[in-house]
Amino acid sequence: MLFTIVLWLLMIETRGAQGLMYRDRRTIYGQNSNSSELPTYETCVTRNVTTAIGQTAFLHCRVYNRGDKEVSWMRKRDMHILSAGISTYTTDLRFQVIHPDRSENWTLQIKSPQPRDSGTYECQISTEPKMSLNYTLNVVEAKARIEGPSDKYVKTGSELTLTCVMSQGPHDLGTVAWYRDNQPVVTSPRNENDVDAEPRINVETVWSDALTSRLKIIYAKPSDSGNYSCVPTVAERASINVHVINGEHPAAMQHGNTAVSKPAPYLLLALILCQFR
Repeated sequence: MLFTIVLWLLMIETRGAQGLMYRDRRTIYGQNSNSSELPTYETCVTRNVTTAIGQTAFLHCRVYNRGDKEVSWMRKRDMHILSAGISTYTTDLRFQVIHPDRSENWTLQIKSPQPRDSGTYECQISTEPKMSLNYTLNVVEAKARIEGPSDKYVKTGSELTLTCVMSQGPHDLGTVAWYRDNQPVVTSPRNENDVDAEPRINVETVWSDALTSRLKIIYAKPSDSGNYSCVPTVAERASINVHVINGEHPAAMQHGNTAVSKPAPYLLLALILCQFR
């Protein structure tokens, strides 16, 4: 009888231990647990965005394990809630949230941004306490600049190089077009019989620390004279006047100054005295 009671007690204890282990496993694997995995941000996205005036800006916020939590965007300058979920809460129709179905992306799109839109924007998750991630938007006025004076003089037959530089603005400034007297500059095709020969008119655009476009004309002709403009896709144009002349040009032209030289004061005085003799 005593042996039976001891055996029964051992069985109860074993079953209790198994139940505790089962509950522990459920806690470890998240089954029947009151706690849930917190949402997380993708932190490898660009959070310092520079764009040119008028060029649509995108702030990409990626949230994982969102569950039933809501993602919203807030402008820190005035603490204005711009969106909650896919709904926008601003009368400024330039702001819109892009969220493809079943996606972790909550992108704030700002059309035709202006300098006043620069500042900090906050991507929020409605956890308790609230989670947030800051983004910085810089809206700049991208301008092109042609190196050198506003008037350039070259001799017939010499080489003409115009260099247009844009150091302000986003990396993606698109393309650059060159115009002469408001007509597109037509580059020269390469000589199929001499692939090493350089075309007479050529344009080269490269990225380094800035966007640089070079218009090169070899063996310049008087017909190459005119007003040249560098026109970027998303920046203000820059212009320069080119004069291709025959022979040597005066020193005044070399400095872009077409003013007529004035006689020295003492010469004027001598002329006046001669009138009274």
